[in-house]
Amino acid sequence: MCIRDRLDKNRGPVATLLIRSGTLHQGDFFVCGAHFGRVRAMLNDRGQKITSATPSMPVEIYGISEVPMAGDDFTVVPDEKTAKLVSGHRSEASVDGARGQNALRLENLFERISEGEVKELNIIVKADVQGSLEALQDNLVKLSTDAVKLNVIHSGTGAATESDVMLASASKAIIICFNVRANPTVRTLAEKEQVDVRFYDVIYKVIEDVRSAMTGLLEPIYSETIIGRAEVKQIFHVSKVGTIAGCYVIDGKVERGSKVRLLREEVVVYDGSVASLKRFKDDAKEVLAGFECGVGLENYNDIKPGDVLEFYALEETKAEL
Repeated sequence: MCIRDRLDKNRGPVATLLIRSGTLHQGDFFVCGAHFGRVRAMLNDRGQKITSATPSMPVEIYGISEVPMAGDDFTVVPDEKTAKLVSGHRSEASVDGARGQNALRLENLFERISEGEVKELNIIVKADVQGSLEALQDNLVKLSTDAVKLNVIHSGTGAATESDVMLASASKAIIICFNVRANPTVRTLAEKEQVDVRFYDVIYKVIEDVRSAMTGLLEPIYSETIIGRAEVKQIFHVSKVGTIAGCYVIDGKVERGSKVRLLREEVVVYDGSVASLKRFKDDAKEVLAGFECGVGLENYNDIKPGDVLEFYALEETKAEL
């Protein structure tokens, strides 16, 4: 059984288990809740690497596809095919039901409440750590009024997933992401399903936006446009300059001076601006998809190969109520 979960910025999703029966071996395929994986590595309660675990032993494992929920059952299965089948069946079951029509958005929430269409506001919450997740849920539920009741229908640590989007579509829910992101595939699905996905890095801003929407006081919002993504391939340390990320532009383009996030396992570890952009040794105004470039981040040097840089632009738009 999973007794604790977290998202490690360097190793990805991690689950802490208490073995109830049988023996767990390194390399075993498994299903945990709606997720699956293969035991890539195991640590005992002293942080030592082990290759097998017997009943009553607490162990920390690496190799799960996504961060599970505390309390999820952990079951070893014969092979990867079985693991994927069971995981897929459980994911479909969690979003079973008809997809909602006339998608609900935070901007039109007060209007829908006034028209009597909304009696309950369903929210899905995703966060980087369990502590933030619990704090967000507690504060959101307290916003319930006589006009509308807030329900957190699903929550979890880790990036927003396709399953989250499908659940939101089926239940007319809004997805709140705190200090985590959604990859391009999830974003595309959210647009297709007309699911409102909100990204935040300050808890009080989440509460403020939801409360303002409920009372018709929503301030002008900043809409975000992703202009490009690049993967860090190599790191260069330049004296008096700092760390330069040697990147390959995956899609879109990179612009000098644009806003940028550094994602590690889909978790935001930096949010700031591009300090420098070079193509070979020359300064560049922009670099398009399919080309390599050197990127320096403003006041930040903790960059690692495999990190993803997400470049974006902010545009102020008036809330439509």
